[in-house]
Amino acid sequence: MKLIPENTKAFLYAVAAVLLWSTVATAFKLSLKGMNYIQLLFYASFTSSVVLFLIALRNSRKQLSMLFQGENIKRNLLLGFINPFLYYLVLFKAYSLLPAQEAQALNYTWPIAIAVFASLFLKHKLTVKTLTGLIISFAGVLIISTRGKIFSLEFHNLYGVILATGSSLIWATFWILNLKDERDSSVKLFAAFLTGCIYSGIYILLFDSFEIKDATFLLGAVYVGLFEMGITFFLWMKGLQLSKDKAKTSTLAYLSPFISLIFIALILNEKILPSSIIGLIFIIGGILYQHIEISNKPVKES
Repeated sequence: MKLIPENTKAFLYAVAAVLLWSTVATAFKLSLKGMNYIQLLFYASFTSSVVLFLIALRNSRKQLSMLFQGENIKRNLLLGFINPFLYYLVLFKAYSLLPAQEAQALNYTWPIAIAVFASLFLKHKLTVKTLTGLIISFAGVLIISTRGKIFSLEFHNLYGVILATGSSLIWATFWILNLKDERDSSVKLFAAFLTGCIYSGIYILLFDSFEIKDATFLLGAVYVGLFEMGITFFLWMKGLQLSKDKAKTSTLAYLSPFISLIFIALILNEKILPSSIIGLIFIIGGILYQHIEISNKPVKES
């Protein structure tokens, strides 16, 4: 039997991750019909904790055994509070207020937030090209949040817009802190999601209820836990690890929000607005523009 080339494996892993990520906006909305956002967070993070524990157990038993020792406890408490607890609390609330097509596009501004945070906290140079890309992406945010009425600045749901775009700032904060944590990725993720699950459980005990009227909606939460918070991340990382051209492979992630619109239209029956498509093109275009290499070499004369 002929072995599959590593680069082909890398492509298949990456495409599988992109396709799964493309379904989660739809899964969020469907799940939120039968439970509130804090319940979705608890049951999804509980599912992901189980999956991530099994992965961490396989990858790094030694680090896993030291998970609740010394400085690791402080790291777990901080990272778990930021993501998944605060990040998904804000994101799921945004999805409960906005159409899925708008919430997922506005949330996709996280690369913009990361570029700004990397400049502020990691001393990365903020170039003219980066700033231009940020302006292009921000124009996309305005187009989506005003549904095309950018000059009148009439926001359809300003609170939802603030939450959806604000979630990208929370994710960027998590990304910066996560970079400074040198533990194995699977161990860090398990610790964060276990802690986040505990936070959300305490929140429900104090302010809400674990009861779900229709238990079938729990399947949606399990799906989110598996394919938004758990398995998909490792499919993506495996794809990048095997890829010979990591930059090229990483651009596949930007197909996800566009494919997501297909699921949103077909399953949720949302009418996809032109402003959502145009705004998303601006957001992704601005992100990709930041990564375009412009050659300064003179053209060779014939």
